[in-house]
Amino acid sequence: MLASFFEKPFDPNRRLQHQIQERLIEAILAGVWPLHEPLPATRVFAARFKVSRNTISLVYERLAADGYLMPVNRRGYFINERALREQLTIRQDAKLKDSLPTEARPLDLEAKLRYRFTGQSHITKPNDWRRFEFPFVYGQTLADKTSVTRWRDCVRLAGTAQHAPTWISDLVDRDDPMLIDQIIRRVLPQRGFRAAPENILVTIGAQNAVYLAASLFCSPGSRVDIEDPGYVDARNIFLSLGASLKAHGVDTNGMRVTGALSGAEVVYVTPGHQSPTNVTMSMERRLALLAAADTHDFIIIEDDYEHELNFVGAQRPALKSFDRSDRVIHIGSLSKPLFPGLRLGFVAASSAIIEEMRVLRRLMYRHPPAQDQRAMALFLAEGHYDAHIRRQRKDLSGKWRRVFQEVDRLLPMCAVTQTTGGSAVWLQLPADLPARDLQAEAARNGVLVEAGDIHFLDQAPPKNCIRLGFGAVSLDQITPGLERLAQVITRMLAARRPGPPSRRPAVAIA
Repeated sequence: MLASFFEKPFDPNRRLQHQIQERLIEAILAGVWPLHEPLPATRVFAARFKVSRNTISLVYERLAADGYLMPVNRRGYFINERALREQLTIRQDAKLKDSLPTEARPLDLEAKLRYRFTGQSHITKPNDWRRFEFPFVYGQTLADKTSVTRWRDCVRLAGTAQHAPTWISDLVDRDDPMLIDQIIRRVLPQRGFRAAPENILVTIGAQNAVYLAASLFCSPGSRVDIEDPGYVDARNIFLSLGASLKAHGVDTNGMRVTGALSGAEVVYVTPGHQSPTNVTMSMERRLALLAAADTHDFIIIEDDYEHELNFVGAQRPALKSFDRSDRVIHIGSLSKPLFPGLRLGFVAASSAIIEEMRVLRRLMYRHPPAQDQRAMALFLAEGHYDAHIRRQRKDLSGKWRRVFQEVDRLLPMCAVTQTTGGSAVWLQLPADLPARDLQAEAARNGVLVEAGDIHFLDQAPPKNCIRLGFGAVSLDQITPGLERLAQVITRMLAARRPGPPSRRPAVAIA
């Protein structure tokens, strides 16, 4: 019976020791081995399943340390009967559900729900995006092997006796002081401002920070002004809280700042790289927005999730750097430029706002994982973050230039939004080519692109916009990928109308 748990081949991408340990635990809990008999000797086990004897010895020792096995001198390792009995008791208790009545009153979920989050329109991306030959999908990136190695070193260092005391205890509602210090000294100066520890809060990614800020200042009927097109998940956060949204158009200088902002209570902007067009807000617009905030008495949520990635000209200082009345809530991401799946961000705001956020965060999840915070603090302190940003800027700037060069050459029928950096471009297709149709056809040809209609607040949005993310595509794949996309577009246009496609002038958005 024990052999049945080892019939499936081992995964070559995982450590053999861990896989053997997992399977042995499954076998022990399944009760397939007699309690009065020792497990096979390490030599026998190793020969039977063609693995190293040392590996089996390490597995047995670890299972004994964890209480699954008991070593008996000169006899070998036996299953720990007490541990097995505890597991079997839990399983037997769980079977009591079979004694419950078969008929039960069904829950009327619709009557109980306060808000249907599943009724919102969300950006959808295939989980298997890596299988596409040309994944022009935004928000994903290729692995930086050097940074992966450096991060692994910092995680290992965070787990040593020197640093473990900083994360093994519950921080309650506080953050790792070393990470706060590193954000203040290493991150904020690059954004043009400084802050005190009481002005900083660590979050589980920038989007979590948006949710915290929105929860403080939005309620049913609150008016929130947003960019259009804009960031879908932020829009959904505001809507879920009952806010009333007012859209403001975007051009190559960012969100248009006009008298229409009068009456706003909160204004949400992405000035570093506007989502989804990727344009950077001009200094004139930034100053005008701050002046409007004072005039009309509203709060600004500045989502500067990708501040570091401008390739033309100097980095522009954040809105927060000009804030003189504590109206700006600055949000940044530590993980998006590094590893998007890491999920670490921060908020910089007045101490009063941060304290309110801290209490709200405590009710949600207390604080982000403290070991991750310490590892990030070490990553920053040892200079790895800055080195990563330099490598990333060099890599993405090359891709950025290649994309604009090849879009101009291969897609003359499309209008491209000019940007100063970032990891994506915004394209307007010919009016008679729906982006959703192109998305589906391109995917069938190995090219993954994103339709842009979901980013508009209007119920009848433009149907011919797409976003091309190039962070997950290597430089040498950009040209063949865009060639493939151009072929798909050309075939689709030929099926819809006669004659060759015409070149269109570049515009900011549809």
